Amino acid sequence: MDVQKPAAKKRKLTDKNLPNAFLQLPEFSADSQMYRDLLDMERRLDWTMTRKRVEVQDALMRIIPTARTLRIFLSHTVSGQAWQQTGDGVVPGGEGDAGVNPSPETGEGIPAWAFKIEGRLLEIPNQRAKDRSPPRKFSTLIKQMVVELDRDVTLYPEGNIVEWVRGPNQPQLDGFTIRRKGDTPTKIRVILHLEQSPEQYKVHPELGNILGLKEESRTGVVQALWNYIKLQGLQDKVDRRMVRPDAHLYPIFGGEPVVFQHLPELVDRYLLPPDPIVLHYTLNPGMVPPEKPGAWDIEVKLDDTHLKSRMNTVAVQMASETARDLAKLDDEIALHVQSLNNAHLKREFLRAFADDPREFIQTWLASQSRDLESVLGSGPSEGATARQEDLKRSEFFRLPWVEEAVAVQEGMRLSAKAAM
Repeated sequence: MDVQKPAAKKRKLTDKNLPNAFLQLPEFSADSQMYRDLLDMERRLDWTMTRKRVEVQDALMRIIPTARTLRIFLSHTVSGQAWQQTGDGVVPGGEGDAGVNPSPETGEGIPAWAFKIEGRLLEIPNQRAKDRSPPRKFSTLIKQMVVELDRDVTLYPEGNIVEWVRGPNQPQLDGFTIRRKGDTPTKIRVILHLEQSPEQYKVHPELGNILGLKEESRTGVVQALWNYIKLQGLQDKVDRRMVRPDAHLYPIFGGEPVVFQHLPELVDRYLLPPDPIVLHYTLNPGMVPPEKPGAWDIEVKLDDTHLKSRMNTVAVQMASETARDLAKLDDEIALHVQSLNNAHLKREFLRAFADDPREFIQTWLASQSRDLESVLGSGPSEGATARQEDLKRSEFFRLPWVEEAVAVQEGMRLSAKAAM
């Protein structure tokens, strides 16, 4: 059975360089030089685009901080309070209202209140709808929350301190509700420990006063310290790895020069846990709850997923589309250059014939004769492709037919290789 050979792949033309002969021709030298300048600019542009693409891909692996606004809402509702009671002792309204008399067994109708803590990130101004990402839940923006209730423990033995700590498998929530029984005014203090990215630290005043920082990420503090060192010229003149402290950094460095690689370790000594967010709220069950909740705006540092999404689109999706378009244009340019080169060879062939037809015919016949000797492997040198005495002279390789013979031989070799 005959085995069908796979179709040979078509060899693409990749050479976009013009032959040197074009630069030597007066009528083409100017245009040829402009084309070469364009190729040189294209190489530099390709290098710049590749470097920028690598920088974008590297940035996607790191945290890109951005400041967002977290709006926290505090509100409360009441049920079973005295001002809600009717003449027959029925509680007509409020949370937990079932239209029944107070029942100590079930808790229905007993004065109670519910305190709500909710939060959401404000949308970025002037952001397109298609660029908006799903909003994060409030519980993913805090690491820990403590609610302290200022109540008499003897009257209300229920827990007056409520603590929530985010765990790995906890559901994401938009808010929290604390329910308690009672009808006395209560002062509430909410303590929030935020989850920020990158992690924020409180800078010790001894270092913060020098750098002008109160709260910053670890990387931000190291960068600020490095900027201060460069601004003050504190690097050693001989060994640039060493940093010599000035009067302000002398107590921080311990009076000794510090190696640049030890700066992060030195900065860690002056980083403290950030201060929590403390909110105060007064809950008075004896009055109608406010129609609108109280709101507090807090700035948080988060990873800019929107910017990463756009960068990923540019670096990956658009880059692949652009690469295909550029490859197509490169193939077209290479094809035009090849056509131009063939036209140049034809032009030189016809020009040489027009200048001296007799000499051209003799030279061409000699060239064809030598090509035939090369193909058949025969000739005056008994099987050699060229005369030995001719090979001893360097002028032999400068004859006009040599370039054409090499081109024919190389074409035959490539054709045989492609057919394999």
